[in-house]
Amino acid sequence: MTAKQHRPLHIALATVSDRHTPATDETGDWLADAIAEAGHHRYQRQILGTDKYLLRAVVSRWIAEPQLSVVILNGGTGFAAHNCVPEALEPLFDQTITGFGELFRQLSFQQIGSSALQSRAIAGLANNTLVVAIPGSLSAAQLAWQELIRPQLDGLQGPCNFNARLARSA
Repeated sequence: MTAKQHRPLHIALATVSDRHTPATDETGDWLADAIAEAGHHRYQRQILGTDKYLLRAVVSRWIAEPQLSVVILNGGTGFAAHNCVPEALEPLFDQTITGFGELFRQLSFQQIGSSALQSRAIAGLANNTLVVAIPGSLSAAQLAWQELIRPQLDGLQGPCNFNARLARSA
């Protein structure tokens, strides 16, 4: 392919929380709408508890799905004792996207100051699927989506993006 083009991607979305329900998942609702507004397809959406092995099992199933291109998890990335998303995901990564967490914390610092250092937002590639874990607060999810995730899923973003690598037949 020589010309850049936007291809819709299939995206799985999970809110990691022991307290949220579908009725209270404001961040998940916003992300689901943002995925659709960007021209992508929501493949599946779940609310998952903070069990490291359950999270790893669900994400493992998702990255094995042939049509799925992206997994986005919100919540469970801070330093509270029950938060375990980075530990659940890191063993699955074929490649870590180190810059994602670095850039997220830099952007977050501009909004919340030194509290940004407590974010353990991460991203990586697993079985040619982009896996992204971001904080569960709405403002953090909006920042991550608008500044980092959405542009990298846009096939027209230059000089490079993940769209062409992740696009699979529907």
